Amino acid sequence: MDRKTRIAISGAGIGGLTAALALLQRGFEVEVFEQARAFGEVGAGIQISANGTRCLFALGLQQDILRCASQPSAKEIRHWNSGNTWRLFDLGAESVERYGSPYLMMHRADLHSVLVRAIQALRPEALHLGARLTDFTQDADGVALRFEDGSARRAHALIGADGVHSRVRQRLHGDDDPQYTGCMAWRGVIPAEALPAHLRRPVGTNWVGPGAHVITYPLRNGELMNFVGIVERAAWQKESWTEQGTMDECLADFNGWHADVLGMIERLGRPFKWALMGRDPLPRWGMARVTLLGDACHPTLPFLAQGAMMAIEDGVVLARCIDGCPDDVATALQRYERLRQTRTAAIVLKSAENARRFHNPALASTQGADTYIETEWAPEKVRARYDWLFEYDALSVDVGAQALAEAA
Repeated sequence: MDRKTRIAISGAGIGGLTAALALLQRGFEVEVFEQARAFGEVGAGIQISANGTRCLFALGLQQDILRCASQPSAKEIRHWNSGNTWRLFDLGAESVERYGSPYLMMHRADLHSVLVRAIQALRPEALHLGARLTDFTQDADGVALRFEDGSARRAHALIGADGVHSRVRQRLHGDDDPQYTGCMAWRGVIPAEALPAHLRRPVGTNWVGPGAHVITYPLRNGELMNFVGIVERAAWQKESWTEQGTMDECLADFNGWHADVLGMIERLGRPFKWALMGRDPLPRWGMARVTLLGDACHPTLPFLAQGAMMAIEDGVVLARCIDGCPDDVATALQRYERLRQTRTAAIVLKSAENARRFHNPALASTQGADTYIETEWAPEKVRARYDWLFEYDALSVDVGAQALAEAA
């Protein structure tokens, strides 16, 4: 194969678009197939730690991202009821000094738009909307794709970046519906002008409490405040994994919480509620010319803010592996999978550990919480918890044949 190697990507989320852009910049032909008929204001906030901004900036997106991102000065922990505050870690200049890249907070739709525009500037015909993949088969020469509207395409490789309900995963590994994790999330954004001054500070805040926690942080240069409230619930009764909720229901889930939290909920308008879904780790992601990326292969709880970062890293490492072995795409995909499995599995595990930390029963009382927080968020524990995440460099990971042997 030459640089006309054609890569098909199912799913135009952040991971799929990152992979597409990285491959296009390396001269490959890429087509992205997205089942939605239009790109919209999907989702709410996203935290982009140094391991993510390092990748995105290397793709030439720095100016566009900085134009619409918020750059917080710090992250902090607050107690659900008393409002007592502890510093989690400093950001801003310290992130650049320690990890070589900034920690940013963005509206997910803004990052999505930046990626879409960058792809359209290189190859406008690369993006296909309203293209729902229904099936595929592969042979020695490539992959045949079939879509709901009856159309067909052929590529040298297929990347399933189609989320937790991945069709590509289902066709590779059979039916294994994602399982409800026992947690659901309330999500929404608040106009910053509607908040009192002390809640408009440029910081990310983790409110921690027994059985629930709340995360808030600024978006769009401080114009909006992102709100995510995670609650433990025994079951998810709805067929859809996301739906609109009501303010009253959200307030009831946080009954007894600090007035600052309740005040933010009252300003949410009509929030969305999401079931947090998960799957058991796969011993193998792909098969020959087909593999998976992002939530399709390693869905995680959002308690380390690394779900989208893993997808971004996946996209960059995938592109580098294919670039390093363009004449044997099956080997390239095998290298990618081997290089990414250990790290992503560790993040999934550590995210689950953070869920237990954020929701610990010791947080119920103010006195017990003081001791628990000062112990669990001691500076040395915070460094151990986050440094390995932020220091990772998807741009310099060895993607050669020796790397595959070492990862085996």
